Amino acid sequence: MKISETVLGVIDVQPDFLPGGPLAVPEGDKVLAPVNHLLGLGFAAAFATQDWHPPGHASFASAHPGRAPFETIPMPYGPQVLWPDHCVAGTPGAALAPGLDQRRLRAIIRKGMDKEIDSYSAFFENDRHTATGLAGYLATIGARGLALCGLALDYCVAWSAEDAARLGFSVTIIADACRAIALPGPDGDTLSAARARLAAAGVRFATVAALTA
Repeated sequence: MKISETVLGVIDVQPDFLPGGPLAVPEGDKVLAPVNHLLGLGFAAAFATQDWHPPGHASFASAHPGRAPFETIPMPYGPQVLWPDHCVAGTPGAALAPGLDQRRLRAIIRKGMDKEIDSYSAFFENDRHTATGLAGYLATIGARGLALCGLALDYCVAWSAEDAARLGFSVTIIADACRAIALPGPDGDTLSAARARLAAAGVRFATVAALTA
């Protein structure tokens, strides 16, 4: 991967996913330093994403009486994990994290704005065909390679990487600039399952140190 020819994507580094937030990713705050370092390395461009949900979003457990966070229910677009209320549009928890260096971000993509559809990927809502506009933006700047970092590795970073690979991008995840939720599942935790899917999709993994060696 040549940094000067690669676009950096910073996925969902928002206060609600950091320690103390309602959907805190374990050690989520530990991504801030490596992400800021990456932003200073001279990537061709950089963008960030934000979960940006309306109140009462269908992915919130509170929208389903009798259901608890982290249960899974069927939705028209497939299985849906129910989350604590998080990243409600316009609230401080939905902002980009205060410690994130935003000076080099050329675009911000907001997702999950449809009240009835969750959105993990930076490219598509969870119905896998409603576009966020990111692919069009990347086409206008001639991007072919993407490096992704942020939160959470097994959900929004992974789904973004899979969609990017499906769209023909060369994709690398900067592993030590990510953290995962790692929920238990029938075939191992969600991080193990995501890594297997990513490997099958041809997504590569790297470290910050490897990029700067």
